[in-house]
Amino acid sequence: MPSDSESCRDERLFRKGPVAIVGAAALYPRACGLDQYWELLNQECPVDSIESRTLDDLEIDLAQFGIPPAQAGAMARMQLLMLDAARQCLSDAGHPRRALPADRTDVITGTCFGLDRQHANALRIEGSRYAREVELAAVAEGVDQAVAQAAAQELRSLVARHTGASPHDRVGEMASTIPARIAAAFTFHGRTLAVESADATSFVAIDHAVHNLRRKVSDAVLVVAGQRWESPFVARALRAKGLLGPMNSGTAGPESDRVGEGVGALLLKRLSSAVQDGDRIYAVILDSSVSHDSRPGAFRYSRSAELRSTVALASLRSAGASAESVTYVECVGSAVKGEAEAELKSLAGVHGGAAPASVLVGSVRDRLGNTFANAGVAAVTKVALALHHQRIPPQRGLGGAAESDFLGTPLRLPTRSEEWRANDDITPRRAVVHGASLTGTVCHLVIQEHGGFGAEVDEPNGPRDRRTSSAPDRVGKAVGRTAAEPVSVPRPEPIAVVGLAGRFAGAPDAESFWQVVISGETRIGPVPESVLDRDLHYAPGAVSLTHSYTDQGGHVPAPEEPPGDACITPLRHAAMDDVQRLALAVGAELFRGRVAHEGGEPGARGVAGRLAGRGLVAIGTNLGLTRERQSTAQLSLRSWDEAVGRLTALDGLSSLQKKALMVSVREGKSGALNDAMSPVLLDGCLASGAAALLAHEYRLDAVPLGVEAACASSLAALDICVGALRQGTADFAVTGGVELACNTRDMVLCSALGLLSHGKNAPFDQAADGFSPGNGCGLFLLKRYSDARRDGDEIIGLIRGIGASNDAKSLIAPDVEGQLLAMQRAFTEVDFGPSAVDYLEAHGTGTKVGDRVEIAAAARMYGGERRARPLEIGSAKSFFGHTFAAAGSAGLLRTLLAMRAGTLPPNANLRTLNPALGLDAIPAVVSTEPSPWSRQPGQPRRAAVSSFGTGGINYHVLVEEHLDGAR
Repeated sequence: MPSDSESCRDERLFRKGPVAIVGAAALYPRACGLDQYWELLNQECPVDSIESRTLDDLEIDLAQFGIPPAQAGAMARMQLLMLDAARQCLSDAGHPRRALPADRTDVITGTCFGLDRQHANALRIEGSRYAREVELAAVAEGVDQAVAQAAAQELRSLVARHTGASPHDRVGEMASTIPARIAAAFTFHGRTLAVESADATSFVAIDHAVHNLRRKVSDAVLVVAGQRWESPFVARALRAKGLLGPMNSGTAGPESDRVGEGVGALLLKRLSSAVQDGDRIYAVILDSSVSHDSRPGAFRYSRSAELRSTVALASLRSAGASAESVTYVECVGSAVKGEAEAELKSLAGVHGGAAPASVLVGSVRDRLGNTFANAGVAAVTKVALALHHQRIPPQRGLGGAAESDFLGTPLRLPTRSEEWRANDDITPRRAVVHGASLTGTVCHLVIQEHGGFGAEVDEPNGPRDRRTSSAPDRVGKAVGRTAAEPVSVPRPEPIAVVGLAGRFAGAPDAESFWQVVISGETRIGPVPESVLDRDLHYAPGAVSLTHSYTDQGGHVPAPEEPPGDACITPLRHAAMDDVQRLALAVGAELFRGRVAHEGGEPGARGVAGRLAGRGLVAIGTNLGLTRERQSTAQLSLRSWDEAVGRLTALDGLSSLQKKALMVSVREGKSGALNDAMSPVLLDGCLASGAAALLAHEYRLDAVPLGVEAACASSLAALDICVGALRQGTADFAVTGGVELACNTRDMVLCSALGLLSHGKNAPFDQAADGFSPGNGCGLFLLKRYSDARRDGDEIIGLIRGIGASNDAKSLIAPDVEGQLLAMQRAFTEVDFGPSAVDYLEAHGTGTKVGDRVEIAAAARMYGGERRARPLEIGSAKSFFGHTFAAAGSAGLLRTLLAMRAGTLPPNANLRTLNPALGLDAIPAVVSTEPSPWSRQPGQPRRAAVSSFGTGGINYHVLVEEHLDGAR
């Protein structure tokens, strides 16, 4: 542990090394491949009817990715598209002939809104309810009960055939299965996660990739981002918010925008590594910056030209580049009036020192429309290709801007393809890329050409023109000036947890959470009828595709009202997804806790407002929210009304009787959507909306994003925040996880795979037979240790190390070697060994295979040294159920509270310890009673927290007690 925390802050100054783009891929309706993408960008004729083009017809060979046929039908279409984009990108970079460092190659994917399999699975559940409504309506209209039942069953069969059904549906629908599938296909063992930040999604993914490379926690990062418009509800919600014009219009009005589909990929490496490896380098990223405009109320684009200018100028300074050196700007090009005006004003101001009409401006939207989650990758790929070819594509318009808006400014639209001329013989060709999201995030990248370094790669998927810069010396000099090469820091600065909050089954806050734990009594029990309709979806005993064989779970109701200090209207609160409501309530607790520590001053909002500097709000969550899934399913069911009239079971009814029946069905349909769509409905469809709500309502200068890494989502979000704090790109962070896993859909889908316990979650018990689902949210406020000490914060605990890995094997079966790799990586960041760890908060799902594999991995890590006392092992799931994306937050919350109380926490539901676990070899114990947590001589209490997710995703966190004066 370094005694001088200032040295930890100094090392952040050396982490601004340039990052090379060494591979790319493009899959768009008119451009399947980089060659076609470049051709599309250079077409001078207008491109019409962007909205009508989709990626549905693109054929992809599953066999090349080794996907078992049994799983193919359950896969989201986006999985196939992203797998193919990954293949193209890696091939473009020369893979597999030009090998990548597989153990240190990350896969980060970005999507937004629900995927097709998520919608299909939701429709199956909602279709069952709809069929019952048809049955009830038929009986009410005088139809014989047996006939009505036959009609309902026939309708269920129709819906089932339409949607498909497989035991693998739960895995196949998950957004985080996509990066996991890519990692498995290409045997990458680095970090694996999916992110969402509205239309800044791929910008945020690129930003995270750049920082991981600079911190040297990764040696290569594959970023894949895609958008498909699969939900009619989302299209309506976009239109209600004023972000989408008339369908198939081919034009964008002053208050609307077009949408498009697309998937793209970028392979990134540190420039020094790319040069050393002889890679072909398209372009070099000198800086990536993101900031946020926090304003309470409905989500909307930032209209602050000042903020955009501030971010752009700071980004250029960080890159060591002047605004005058930039000759091309790739911008959002939005047609949303306020955003377009702010963007144009900002651009004119930032580049005001340039000569009139000397800075070319473009936007890829004129060819693709708004590809939303893909927008950043599409823009960066365009700029990289333009730098590589030394040509600027033509621009046929710029959103809502008119040509007169450019008069008297340094900006100019290239009406034809132009040679990209350099400013002089010293400065390389340089561009900037602007991005923005409807949640208020502003993004900026500085990108320049690279020439004279490394061998060229001649692969079939890349552009045929392999020209290098005409002045390689000037490029090399410029790169050398921009930043120093990153340095390795063996012991990065600890991250202080300065606030915590949580809400889980039977525990409305963190204090009651701890009381539940020390009670030793589980809070798992029968879920309410409103959660699981037992008549429709509960069938104890047999495994099926349509029913849950258990009704047990750790239920937490969603808050019915917003917290008192949040300025949220009833209409807006009603439009939120339940996970957003829960996260907002727990966020209020998080900041109220700081009020108590600081002497009971203003309120949660006032305390949050005193957080200085830039921040990050990263929350682990499912990237397909229930609100959107159910709304899409209900909207889709409207088209099934005609099918009811054609049911063979109702052939005996007259046309008049059938008409009366359908009127009765429509009047009684549960959860029917109102035709009047509210502008706030779209906000409830965003997985990053939970993070954005906290940023906005508590006025945090913090970029919001949702993170999915299956059941390891909370710790993946924590990892992102710890990295940003250590990198110096954030000064505080709010992180954790939220999910409501007690719902009919998940209980049915998990039952189909046989994952749920027939009784109650009993980790490490001889009779353990699966997990019980649970609802919950845990949040944490983080700062760098040195900053927390400076600010006089209460330090609840320290995050000392985080390790992550991917098994790159089975998507379902856990793997000892993969889990062990994550553990080993965590210990490379600390100055103590495994024997110094007293307590392991295990993932502990309660599945026989999962528990056995986890203990086997722990034995390899924690059993190799002589221990002063047995390692205590426990799992929060025995009390609150498996909360999926929130699981890691429950484990970390339990660990920190135990550490603060000086009490080793007990486990519930443990009757007979499974002897096959072999705990004596570590040695380790699993206790059922709380016991004192004594300190080892001269050492603080230390613990570890594990989370392992579907897809072979593994995270391991090392936590340490803070002792005043010890550092």
